[in-house]
Amino acid sequence: MTRLVLFGAPIAIVASIMFSSGDSEPPTVVPQAAGPTKDGDEKPEAAEEAEEAEQIDSLPPGLAAPGMKERASRIVSSAEASTLDWRSQYGTIEDVHDGTGYTAGIVGFCSGTNDMLQLVESYTGKHPDNPLAPFLPALREVDGTDSHEGLDPGFTGAWREAADDPAFRKAQDDARDELYFEPAVRLAKLDGLGTLGQFVYYDAMVLHGPGVEADGFYGIRDAAMASADTAAEGGDEKAYLNAFLDESRSAIKARKVQRDTTRIDTAQRVFLREGNLGLETPLVWQVYGETFRIA
Repeated sequence: MTRLVLFGAPIAIVASIMFSSGDSEPPTVVPQAAGPTKDGDEKPEAAEEAEEAEQIDSLPPGLAAPGMKERASRIVSSAEASTLDWRSQYGTIEDVHDGTGYTAGIVGFCSGTNDMLQLVESYTGKHPDNPLAPFLPALREVDGTDSHEGLDPGFTGAWREAADDPAFRKAQDDARDELYFEPAVRLAKLDGLGTLGQFVYYDAMVLHGPGVEADGFYGIRDAAMASADTAAEGGDEKAYLNAFLDESRSAIKARKVQRDTTRIDTAQRVFLREGNLGLETPLVWQVYGETFRIA
């Protein structure tokens, strides 16, 4: 899966953001521009961030509630790993031949898309004597490619060994939250979306990566906003989410590999069609033809 990570992104990714014509902002930028102050000057960035934080804090927790976050993790895992037991995925690693090198861990961190590099760097910074530390130079070299150079033959074994360490499992949790979960939920709330909409954003962030290109999360959001107003803009929430899912589906179908759209067609679209904007249980859905249930 393609994941263009903005936090600590390589120069090529930063350049693609700078020259993108999209309207969506990267995760660290306030998505709704603040108006001028009484003096005619723009609000300082810190004031904008404080205002945004206050706005989000005043909203219900939604997907960020512990039980809902667990539910979201299970649904994502059904699509990413064909299991609801997402905690069983810390040590998984394979090359799925989608052009992103090794895919591993609870949300499919990839050796070719920068998020795996960030994860291992962060983990090594706190725990330098770990099985993955010797592979950091190779991870830096293969970042942005599908190459295994310098990683084979020992990297997959080192990953599985590291996954026995609770600190590495926590590092995966923290990276997932910082790179995918928290930015997606924050922006969904600012767009006026409820718990299902927050999940739709989160799943798209994991699947497509937080890129501003047409096939990245922010490009998909731009395209959806061009055809439907968000709830925050006074639009109908279901209509906007359908537009977003349409764009996400189109991005999947445009791929050369991994073009299955059941995580939308027989999962998220089912919840939306049922009007389950709160993502309440019981939930029944299908991915890759397999049926999953959360009572």
